[in-house]
Amino acid sequence: MSGLHDRHRAVLPDWLALYYDEPIEIVRGEGRHVWDAAGNRYLDLFGGILTTMTAHALPEVTKAVSEQAGRIIHSSTLYLNRPMVELAERIAELSGIPDARVFFTTSGTEANDAALLLATAHRRSNQILAMRNSYHGRSFSAVGITGNKGWSPTSLSPLATHYVHGGVRTRGPFAHLSDADFTAACVADLRDVLGQTRPGVAALIAEPVQGVGGFTSPPDGLYAAFREVLDEHGILWITDEVQTGWGRTGDHFWGWQAHAESGPPDLLTFAKGIGNGMSIGGVVARAEIMNGLDANSISTFGGSPVTMAAGLANLTYLLDHDLMANARTVGALLREQLTAACADLPGVREVRGRGLMLGVELVRPGTLEPDQAAASAALEAARAAGVLIGKGGGHDTSVLRVAPPLTLTAQEAREGAAALAQALRATAGG
Repeated sequence: MSGLHDRHRAVLPDWLALYYDEPIEIVRGEGRHVWDAAGNRYLDLFGGILTTMTAHALPEVTKAVSEQAGRIIHSSTLYLNRPMVELAERIAELSGIPDARVFFTTSGTEANDAALLLATAHRRSNQILAMRNSYHGRSFSAVGITGNKGWSPTSLSPLATHYVHGGVRTRGPFAHLSDADFTAACVADLRDVLGQTRPGVAALIAEPVQGVGGFTSPPDGLYAAFREVLDEHGILWITDEVQTGWGRTGDHFWGWQAHAESGPPDLLTFAKGIGNGMSIGGVVARAEIMNGLDANSISTFGGSPVTMAAGLANLTYLLDHDLMANARTVGALLREQLTAACADLPGVREVRGRGLMLGVELVRPGTLEPDQAAASAALEAARAAGVLIGKGGGHDTSVLRVAPPLTLTAQEAREGAAALAQALRATAGG
């Protein structure tokens, strides 16, 4: 693979990250497994960054894509598009947002861009509240609301962003508090921040479970408590469901539903899993917000007939097979196995997460210092053991990210946990 690696480095940006000391080329996938160009088979516990939601080469999706491509591949939003309307109808109903409108994009970054445009236009303000340790994409505006220095290449931004506490439960100044006191302290912090800003903040954008940040999350109900404060000021709530949507957390179809006392959000963004690898993103909003733009707009590639056909087939499969329930039961098994395997490893600080969205945080033994080197070594060791995982975290990418397709079986969960345990014993055992 060195030849392709050399060619990659010669024509692509230096900042375009590659996993592994010897990067692999994935050439085929089936179910929960993939194969590289050398013929090695891996259990995929990362799913192309939580994007292969159901399974690799799912027949229902590949059939839908092939049939639609045989009819027409592209037309743009200037023409009526039956698959786009049908998928929008289903997502609007599933979102829980009343009188919902859906706008399709090609990625989660673009979806968050659109949500920011809608919220700032609606509120006539460029002030945004965002969470510390957050990540919302790689565009100029999305970087401007990213509270994770490892993914923020510039401080320049068209937005005035104010960061608040709450996304990370087990680190920071409130980590020692009970859940109730933690929530109260974060609400007090939010009020204090709002007391220091100009009136008219547009929105709070938050991931219910922080993805790139290392699968951290607040106590259930925190965003409901935030919502009470937001409503006092007329501030909109944007929930970034790019990684938490479609039942991945097992307990709920959307991450915001863990904070459901407040009712649905004003805007919801989605991407990744809905396309099962096809490029789909989007934003859902109340009609008064979505229809508030006073200029023309289209999308050349958002809502393409082929990607919409894939999304419809994928969503139908997910619902018909109740993959949210599978994420809950198999995810609980996987977490139980990983927790047991890591119990006596001094380099493992915490196993956390919900459903099939699990993180293993590594630290230098005897300290709370993130151990990026151990995480990189564990990633390599897992690959050598035949398992693909990811990395993340707000503290120098020291968290292993485990997020397989939602069809993962109990047997595959046991096999994956055993392989990860082996990798961790070799790299985080002290």
